[in-house]
Amino acid sequence: MARTFFVGGNFKANGSLKSIETIVSNLNAAKLDPNTEVVIAPPSIFLLSTAASASNGVKVSAQNVFDKPDGAWTGELTTKMLIDHNIEWVILGHSERRTIFKESSEFIAEKTKAALDAGLKVILCIGETLQEREAGQTLNVCCEQLKAVADKINDWSNVVIAYEPVWAIGTGKVATTEQAQEAHKGIRDWLASTVSSQAAEATRILYGGSVTEKNCKELATQPDIDGFLVGGASLKPAFVDIINSKL
Repeated sequence: MARTFFVGGNFKANGSLKSIETIVSNLNAAKLDPNTEVVIAPPSIFLLSTAASASNGVKVSAQNVFDKPDGAWTGELTTKMLIDHNIEWVILGHSERRTIFKESSEFIAEKTKAALDAGLKVILCIGETLQEREAGQTLNVCCEQLKAVADKINDWSNVVIAYEPVWAIGTGKVATTEQAQEAHKGIRDWLASTVSSQAAEATRILYGGSVTEKNCKELATQPDIDGFLVGGASLKPAFVDIINSKL
């Protein structure tokens, strides 16, 4: 089964009306690889304006969502709100949510289940710290984070996994091509043994962690790397080059 290449842009807490309008205009006007799925995730205050202006096949994602229905959850977005505004995607489990906001793997799994049950598609982030990598725990950590989700869901067809080594996010350090492929293959093997061979074959696994237009083409050649989740580089014109890394 051929997996559609996927490139996501996580703007994090960056941007203004003007700068995001410029980013979207550039994407709208660019010649993008028609065989690559493109999803951008602006801060929540810009979700509706971005969704209204994005074209050229570009979809929009929220950066987070709560696991409960509408209610007294100050500061949160619910799945119903995203569905009501035709936002198709949400990023969950990003290392910044895990480390800075202390979200447990179990909480992320609950949010993933709630999002999928509501009809959203999920970019599920996993990854290890430098200390965990140096201790040889990369796959143990990633698979434990995935197992929390596997305990809650059965259908992975609307999940895209983003492997993001924490030590490579925003640091300028990038896993070598060999390190990234090894981790991706290990994750796919875990899916095959724990979920199903069909899920392993069909689920897209993205690499994230200081991806740029300079390193994306080599990473994109690997058999188990199905795209990228891009942070800072998604705010720059070179994001188009990353989208087109398979051309």
